[in-house]
Amino acid sequence: MPGLVANFRELDRTVSAIKELQRKRLGNLTVYSPTIHHELEDAIEAPPSPVRRFTLIGGLCGVSFGYWVAIWTSDYWPLVVGGKAIASWIPYTIIGFEMMVMVGALSTVFGMFINSRIPKLVVDVAYDPKYSNGDYGIFVDCPPEKEKDAEGLFKAHGATEVRHAR
Repeated sequence: MPGLVANFRELDRTVSAIKELQRKRLGNLTVYSPTIHHELEDAIEAPPSPVRRFTLIGGLCGVSFGYWVAIWTSDYWPLVVGGKAIASWIPYTIIGFEMMVMVGALSTVFGMFINSRIPKLVVDVAYDPKYSNGDYGIFVDCPPEKEKDAEGLFKAHGATEVRHAR
């Protein structure tokens, strides 16, 4: 995928370049940042994370499994005390809650790994180790006829380096 990569040192210049690129519709963007910045998320208009679905499904499966294990254990080894019911949901709520938290947390971590594509076996051609040390990068996947416009836009917004990525 051919395109241009721009290196920025300041967050505000990066955000303004992203907004201008989106306004001019020069191509698809990939933004590289050393840490999470809400300004970047707002600029690229990121959708809500799908990890929350992993958490919800994992929590529901965990609480169901917790109740099931507790009830199955009581039915398999019944302890009849004073004519009380063998399987009562009230004392099993603690086990269900703990299983919900454990399975929900594990599925959240699993969902984060899946959605962040870890481990990443192939490095992007646009990635530069500087983006992990404090610089910001924008890769725009644009057709060759729009590269001059994108390069001019990057330089106008204060890019320290603009290069072709092929």
